[in-house]
Amino acid sequence: MKYISTRGQAPELSFEDAMLTGLARDGGLYVPAEVPTLNHADIAAMAGLPYEEIAFRVMRPFIGETFGDSEFGEIIEKSYAGFGHAARAPLKQMGPNHHLLELFHGPTLAFKDFAMQLIGQMFQVALKRRGDRVTIVGATSGDTGSAAIEAFKGLNAVDVFILFPNGRVSEVQRRQMTTPSESNVHAVAVEGSFDTCQGLLKDMFNDLEFRDGVRLAGVNSINWARVLAQVVYYFSAATSLGAPHRRISFTVPTGNFGDIFAGYIAKKMGLPIDRLVIATNHNDILDRAMRTGRYETGKVLPSISPSMDIQVSSNFERALFDAYDRDGAAVAQLMDELKSDGGFSISQGARETLAEHFDSGRCGEDETSAAIAQALAETGEVLCPHSAIGVSVANQNLGTSPMVTLATAHPAKFPDAVEKATGIRPALPARMADLFDRTERLTEVENDLARLQTLVKERIQA
Repeated sequence: MKYISTRGQAPELSFEDAMLTGLARDGGLYVPAEVPTLNHADIAAMAGLPYEEIAFRVMRPFIGETFGDSEFGEIIEKSYAGFGHAARAPLKQMGPNHHLLELFHGPTLAFKDFAMQLIGQMFQVALKRRGDRVTIVGATSGDTGSAAIEAFKGLNAVDVFILFPNGRVSEVQRRQMTTPSESNVHAVAVEGSFDTCQGLLKDMFNDLEFRDGVRLAGVNSINWARVLAQVVYYFSAATSLGAPHRRISFTVPTGNFGDIFAGYIAKKMGLPIDRLVIATNHNDILDRAMRTGRYETGKVLPSISPSMDIQVSSNFERALFDAYDRDGAAVAQLMDELKSDGGFSISQGARETLAEHFDSGRCGEDETSAAIAQALAETGEVLCPHSAIGVSVANQNLGTSPMVTLATAHPAKFPDAVEKATGIRPALPARMADLFDRTERLTEVENDLARLQTLVKERIQA
């Protein structure tokens, strides 16, 4: 199994090297040279299996010789042992033909745990075998950072630096990043938006001297292994609802496009997905791109769904790569236009290809609050604002196939928004009850690449 860059100028890598590298050296994102497929019988056989067994069957074809079967099975078992629900990703019915996929039962109460816990275990095994050490730098709009710190804290072969936009994450999200005491993890509050953090991250990767000097690795959704781990719950949910004997649709609240791109990979593998619906908040670059064919950045507007406050959706590049018939030069040209002009136009042929797989919708602030209140009144379900955006957009796209909306975070991570909409302040699970009593540890920095690189060099452990 080989991995290639979406910009066509980086060397092919194995799964292990692609995982440890993160961003390709030409600035592109790694994708499989070919997506392996599962037949009708393979998918049907997953019905009723434990989540871990489905994970093994879905991911095994992608990892090549990086891990042996028993080794990979152990990695998966360790990854999900700390989840708070035996089903890992349980389904709840929201209404006729509409189901909620709860992805918030992991250690940090967000869907990012499914990928990050797995990556933590895979990094540990691979680096130990190599006798190597890496520096992980990640950018987060809230949930990725806490999930990464939880997964990598205390591991001997890794230093972790998480960049988050100062004042633009919820207090629970911030404290999950700033209260771990392990010396190998560092929370860095950056002045600006998530796009500021993501831009600094990409600049560090593109500074090849710095990248090689600190052995830089990435665990943002630019990392293919993150996407791969998220493919699994599409299979788990769909087979629970009758796939492959019937088609299933999914609505995904997304800012960076990684979670819904995982659904697209599941579809390419053979899962009978009817529609993949992109749900955005008022930072709606993805919805606008799908409706108008123009991908154009604007100002990031703060919202009650901060994990979606993004105007540069990195993983959309992977979808464009396929939509442009895997023409790396064409994608590189689009990304150059994005950097120089703040946007680009999608060709008619590529728009038609995207429209074959994706629908989209937008949910504003008032609509989000209304969706939280409505879900509680009609179903008794308390939704976080991101999940509420998904439910609201899904309700506008219900059809004959069952619809599954991804519930991406526990409502207690965003208690102010939930309380304002419902009058109920959701409580953290017992294992996190003392979160607000823990000592915080963070570093504040300006939007300054040189200062950030110096900080990383000073704090990495030999």
